[in-house]
Amino acid sequence: MKFGIAVFPGTWSDRDCAHAVELAGHEPVMLWHKDADLRGADCVILPGGFSYGDYLRAGAVARFAPLMESVSAFAERGGLVWGICNGFQILCEAGLLPGGLMRNARLRFLSRPVWVRVEATDTPFTQAYERSEILEIPIAHGDGRYVAAAPTAAELEATGRVVWRYVRDNPNGSTNEIAGICNAGRNVVGIMPHPERRSAPVLGGPDGARVFQSMEARNATQHAVDVRAVGDRHLRV
Repeated sequence: MKFGIAVFPGTWSDRDCAHAVELAGHEPVMLWHKDADLRGADCVILPGGFSYGDYLRAGAVARFAPLMESVSAFAERGGLVWGICNGFQILCEAGLLPGGLMRNARLRFLSRPVWVRVEATDTPFTQAYERSEILEIPIAHGDGRYVAAAPTAAELEATGRVVWRYVRDNPNGSTNEIAGICNAGRNVVGIMPHPERRSAPVLGGPDGARVFQSMEARNATQHAVDVRAVGDRHLRV
């Protein structure tokens, strides 16, 4: 597969993601924020960092980048889009995922390992894991507290759209210990932890590697077909 990796001013995890993509046997290509061309990517990654300096809110300016117009159209066609940390924030700001990311509950920047439980394995990004498997993945964020209105949170739970959930502790005070979610079509996923930083033994273990390994071209096709956009939802037809 070809992975397009977005680069905004302030992005810092693009090279880490590219390295993890290469380790998984795929091809990374960089996507500059001012360009609209996705360069034939089968999957687009919005990596971690501080896009545009996190002015206004984390991800609030990046959502207006020319690249994001193409990413949104790609997602609406069923294309695979994955946001990590700042990328998750951008997806929420762009309306591709519900809810939002706010300041951590204790107003501190956190950079440490956390533990998450795999809640959904029926997305192209998580199918290589076992349901209820516990992973150790690093976080690095100051605005990682996932929040959503009660009806939205209830819908995410009822429809199995919580992808990863914090266990052992809730580091940032996220609603329902949510560490990652997907859209209704399951082709757009946002997570706060950084799997690219736990993708090889030299990085402390391979728990994050399977996210990159799970997305074969045949799975991209399987999950992308028969998906159409209805408002901000992606429904199978």
